Amino acid sequence: MEKLSPAGAQGLKGTMAANLSAAAAPEEEGHNLPALVFGILLIVVIICGNLLVCLSVLTEKALKTTTNYFIVSLAVADLMLAVLVLPLFVYSEFQDGVWTLSTTICDGLMTMDVMLCTASIFNLCAISIDRFIAVLIPLNYNRKHVDLRQAVLLSATWILALAVASPVMFGINNVPGRDPSECKLENDDYVLYSSVCSFFIPCPIMLMLYCGMFRGLRRWEEARKAKLRNSIMACRKLQEAAASLPPLASLPPPLPPIIERELTDTPDEPSTIPSPDQPYNSSEFKDAPVPAVSFADIKFNPDPHRRKRAKINSRERKAMQVLPVVVGAFLFCWTPFFVLHTMRARCQRCHVPPALMSVVTWLGYVNSALNPVIYTVFNTEFRNFFKKFLHRCCSA
Repeated sequence: MEKLSPAGAQGLKGTMAANLSAAAAPEEEGHNLPALVFGILLIVVIICGNLLVCLSVLTEKALKTTTNYFIVSLAVADLMLAVLVLPLFVYSEFQDGVWTLSTTICDGLMTMDVMLCTASIFNLCAISIDRFIAVLIPLNYNRKHVDLRQAVLLSATWILALAVASPVMFGINNVPGRDPSECKLENDDYVLYSSVCSFFIPCPIMLMLYCGMFRGLRRWEEARKAKLRNSIMACRKLQEAAASLPPLASLPPPLPPIIERELTDTPDEPSTIPSPDQPYNSSEFKDAPVPAVSFADIKFNPDPHRRKRAKINSRERKAMQVLPVVVGAFLFCWTPFFVLHTMRARCQRCHVPPALMSVVTWLGYVNSALNPVIYTVFNTEFRNFFKKFLHRCCSA
């Protein structure tokens, strides 16, 4: 056997070392540790936050409103996203975007991803429809429990979301020449279809409904304040007239302190003027030379059925202020993804860097962790429950 010279042996060792380092280099470069750490933290935050939302509505009587049941449905979609989609997505990002599992698992991941993202925006759309009915058609709105119309809305959000995602289950992702090392939606026509159904149609509808709702709410506030002003003026006229009369037990009492408050601080509009224990008989003072007030100036409600008109209380108005923030956060997080996702599918000459696509996808998933934070900041009832729950857990 021919012996190698020391120089030849050294050269062989150098070549082997170079080959080993070259083989180890892709393995080291193929793992994205920051994505793994951030993904695990995001999953934990989404699960904990949305579980608290569900528990708060199910256990707190003050939060058992129809609007909050829709919010629970939205929280369930975010929870399912954190359990069924994000672990596989984080694993793929940890592998630097390389898909090492089977294409069947990839198709299941794409199905759940499309369905749950669609369910989230359909839930927001259902909330806007529910709020629109509550403001503009209050007589037909049930605030105490979920009625048939609201149950249909809740069911329709999930059925339609499943319908949008179902083509992936039926094999639309199995295109010729598919790269098994990449997990994505392969059919460009389906990408356009799912984006239009899941985002570009519901969003304008939702925004128009919210615009109509807040216009109706503003008109309702103006009418409420006008009626309150009329009632205050009528009460003051009655008091001025009664001031010159002998003191009688049958005269109306002084103006209640609640009427003297600022109009904006009054939670509900007064339906009638406070009445004394005994009715005031105006015929006893018919001929008396004192100033009188015509009862036509006082806006009594002769129709008892009008008292059944639904009112929007201060708690509901505060809840409505949270919803635009939730919708705005959703649009901020998901609009870049759907725009780039559609552009990449329809514009063959447009180059979307994989790093940019990864960033906008992460931004969309972050939205699932934002909603509990928004409720905590803007809603007193949610904030009180979260504080009480966390205090109980820390003291245990």
